[in-house]
Amino acid sequence: MSDGALSQDEIDALLAGVDSSALGSSPSAPAATAAPAGSEDERKIIQAFLSGTVDAQSSNLSMMTGKDASFRGPNVVPMTRDDLLQQLPDMVTAVKADFNSGFPGEHSFLFSEDTAKAIASLMNKEENIQLDEMAMSVLGEVVSQLVGSQITTLTEKTGNKSISSVSPEAANVPKAVAALPGGTFMCATYQLILDDGKTHQLWEVLGPSVSSDIARALDSKSGGSAAAQSSFPGMDMGAMPNLGMGGGMPAPAMGGDLSAMGGGMAMQGTGGMMPMGAANVQSVQFPNLMPQATPQEQGNIGLIMDVYMEMTVELGRTRKLIKEILGMGEGTIIELDKLAGEPVDILVNHKLIAKGEVVVIDENFGVRVTEIVSPMERMGESI
Repeated sequence: MSDGALSQDEIDALLAGVDSSALGSSPSAPAATAAPAGSEDERKIIQAFLSGTVDAQSSNLSMMTGKDASFRGPNVVPMTRDDLLQQLPDMVTAVKADFNSGFPGEHSFLFSEDTAKAIASLMNKEENIQLDEMAMSVLGEVVSQLVGSQITTLTEKTGNKSISSVSPEAANVPKAVAALPGGTFMCATYQLILDDGKTHQLWEVLGPSVSSDIARALDSKSGGSAAAQSSFPGMDMGAMPNLGMGGGMPAPAMGGDLSAMGGGMAMQGTGGMMPMGAANVQSVQFPNLMPQATPQEQGNIGLIMDVYMEMTVELGRTRKLIKEILGMGEGTIIELDKLAGEPVDILVNHKLIAKGEVVVIDENFGVRVTEIVSPMERMGESI
């Protein structure tokens, strides 16, 4: 840069908000603020998690487009910004959907222009679509559904109910301008087969903090049995011997206090404990408290599948005196019992079944279901 001119790499870096002083550094020397490269264990956990959401993602996109859509993969690989830029086409549709709670950090999806147009065309039932503001809104809605499925799965697997993301924002930009995380991040590459018969490719980017936090949370849940064993050092819970005595005394119940069994075990040790093989430990099966449909009932429900039911969306309610109602006219403002931003109620035959948020689809109002009301809550509504 002795002549004062900027190289193309430096121009691309400035457009993407990357420090150009790092361009000449060794690839093996990450920036001071960058997270360490993802481990192989982290990659495997993220791969397993995302693979488990593929069927739900395919079903969601099929319902949204009204056409067959199938996700394949993904293939999860640790990458840097330069690694991913080499794979991307010159122009991409980048959709930012950062997590803002639960596992806060950078999260985005990247589509080629052809893939973005194919999805938007199916959504809008329109051919030769342009990637304008309306198309960007549609793609943002698609990503919102994809992220929603992931959040649902994460909540079920980790028990973290605070996970949420920002509203996705889509833009069609040169790849150098796409906002990508610094350092090493996890990139999932999917194959998407749409109704046009073509195989499209898209990329999901999980920032370093997001992927490591998710992997840690999933790993801690799956490692619960290992944690339990660590409470009894030197004892293999899976191969605990039967504590039955040679004189025909029954073995102590496994559900009892282990500390109370300690004395007996010590006594057995002095007299010679007779190993009787591994204990047969089984989880207790409790009866379901909710009524279950009999096979006859499940078969008969098919007879009413084509019956129409009235579905309404209720923004809120209020109570007014008759004189207040008679005094209403044009311009009267009615205050409801719901706060701004609260979910609306979805009712079937005037019974609350779900809650959702209002969305706009092709200039029409719609509702995205965010919560299904439990049977117990529905019973409470009817009482």
